[in-house]
Amino acid sequence: MNEYELKAYDEILAWKRKLLKPSSVLNRMSKKIQAKMNGYIPEKVQTAITAAIKGMVQSTLTGSQWMTKKNQAAGLTLEEKDRLVTEKLSNYRKTAVIEGAGTGAGGILLGLADFPLLLSIKMKFLFDAASVYGFDTKNYEERIFILQVFKLAFSSDEVRNETLTIIENWDVHKQEFLEMDWQEFQQEYRDYLDFAKTLQLMPGIGAPVGAVVNYNLLDRLGEATKNCYRLRLLTVQHNRID
Repeated sequence: MNEYELKAYDEILAWKRKLLKPSSVLNRMSKKIQAKMNGYIPEKVQTAITAAIKGMVQSTLTGSQWMTKKNQAAGLTLEEKDRLVTEKLSNYRKTAVIEGAGTGAGGILLGLADFPLLLSIKMKFLFDAASVYGFDTKNYEERIFILQVFKLAFSSDEVRNETLTIIENWDVHKQEFLEMDWQEFQQEYRDYLDFAKTLQLMPGIGAPVGAVVNYNLLDRLGEATKNCYRLRLLTVQHNRID
C-alpha cells in the first residue's frame, strides 16, 4: 500500500468502529415502538408495501444501470477515485436538499412523494460511485452489492452488523444472493426513516426538516459507499500480494 492507501485503511477502521457502536437509548426505544406499531399493520398491507418498495428499487436499478457513465475509473488511483466520488456526492446531496425542501414545503401529498424521489437519488449515486471505483453495474452481483451498501447505511444495529460481515467477505457470500429478502429490506429502510420523515410532513417545519434530513441521509450513504468500496479494493489488492 502507498501512503494514501494506508491513510484510507485507517479511516476505514475508524468508520467501522463508529458503525458498530450500539445505537443510542433513544434510537433503540424508537425502534421498539416502531416494531410494535408494525405488528398492528395487517399482513396484506405489509405485503403490499414490500411489493411496492421492491418494484421501486428494481425499476431504479434497471434504469440507473443504463444511465451510468462507463469507464469512469480508467487509470485513476484510489485517491483520485475518492476525490471524484466526493464531488459526485456533493452534487447528489444538493439535489436531495432541494428535493427535500420542496416536497417538505408542499404538505402531506408532496411529502409522501419525497420517498420515491429520494430513493432514486440515492440509487443513482450508488451506481455512479460503483462505476468510479471500477465495478460494472451491468453485472447482477454488483447490483446486489449496491443494495447491501444501501442496507448497511439504513438499518438497525443487528442487521447492520450482519451486513458489514457480508460486505467484508463479499466473494464468499455473493453466491447466497440469488434473491433479496425484500421484506427485511423495506422494513429496515422504512423504520430508519419513519421518525424523520414524519416530521417532514408537519406544517410549517416540513421544508427545513426535509432539507436537513435529506442532507444527512446522503451524507450517511456517501460515507458508507466510499468506505465499502475502499475496503473491497484494498482487500483485493492485499489478497493479490499474499
